[in-house]
Amino acid sequence: MSDQSKPLHSEAELPHAAFVAHNSIITKAASIRRSRAGTPFDSAQGRSAPHQVSPQTDARLGRIVCVLMNFPTVVISGTKLAQEIGTTRSEVWRLVQQLRTLGVEIAGHPASGYQLTAVPDLLLPEMLDPLLRGTIFGGHFHHYYRAGSTNTLALEAAAAGEPEGSVFLAEQQTAGRGRSSNQWHSAESTGIYCSVILRPALPPADMLALSLAAGLAVQAAIREIDSRLLTDLKWPNDLLIRGKKFCGILTEMSAEATRVRHVVVGIGINVNQASFPVELDQTATSLRLTTGTEWSRVELCAALLKSLDREYRAMLVDSEAHSEILRRFEENSSSARGRHVRIEENGGFEGVTEGLDSRGFLRVRTHQGVRIVYSGSVRLK
Repeated sequence: MSDQSKPLHSEAELPHAAFVAHNSIITKAASIRRSRAGTPFDSAQGRSAPHQVSPQTDARLGRIVCVLMNFPTVVISGTKLAQEIGTTRSEVWRLVQQLRTLGVEIAGHPASGYQLTAVPDLLLPEMLDPLLRGTIFGGHFHHYYRAGSTNTLALEAAAAGEPEGSVFLAEQQTAGRGRSSNQWHSAESTGIYCSVILRPALPPADMLALSLAAGLAVQAAIREIDSRLLTDLKWPNDLLIRGKKFCGILTEMSAEATRVRHVVVGIGINVNQASFPVELDQTATSLRLTTGTEWSRVELCAALLKSLDREYRAMLVDSEAHSEILRRFEENSSSARGRHVRIEENGGFEGVTEGLDSRGFLRVRTHQGVRIVYSGSVRLK
């Protein structure tokens, strides 16, 4: 049996929108070759950089944070920390220094002991796992302070047998992938750059609906934290606030003709960015810029994964879930119906959107009749 090779839906607009981690079509994972994944773009030099394996975060860093959080009003000696995490005092000092360089505010020194002066907003497994027990994602976290692309990491792990529910999180991406291999602006510890591995017992044709469901999950997570903030779904894989993009979704799969081997759903959310490069200022936004307040990335990431867990479980057990996802997507998108759009495909064409077909593809009425959008950028007019 051979891999399915046809993309399932269109690429999102903004080909130079480097402000989210993920934004592209659903593709087969086999198209992400080692040679391509191994040459991340070096944004500082503007060239392909040699492949470097991204090391996972030293688990002892998270344990230090947890010990200090458990005793927020107490100065913890280096000896006590060393006992708690199973290392030496000198190693504790080195790890504390590393945490400080990552923005964790820790007062004190080896002679006096250590104390957190602020709760860190890092997406550490120790921070997230207690919030996600009972979901498919509990106990399967992989954290990186700096990584090329969380989707690339997840695809490689999925091909090697990593279990369903595994979550790959990065504080910063240096080679986040998107349409046409564009570089993504993934500022350090300000956004959510997250990819998850799923192994659904569903046909490949249902994976577009899964991608749309991921958008609904993002929307529900934000609504859970701030019900006043209105977000807009733009087919197939963008979320907007007041016409500006703050989230993109990249879904990639490995599939045979009738079954899916694995799917990686990547989600990039602009959370606490205070500004963007000048070329993105008119098209990008963040939750902080929109609301004027800092958001807890830990709280939002947990809400996102809980919402995605609900959407995914429903797809597996409810025969009506597919059609319900399409219906809810249309209801929560201002551009799915009655919006003048231009499709950048096969020379391009314009028309007015008429909702989604039964598979989830976008219907556009043109002067020549209704056309189905399978691929190409959708630009709102």
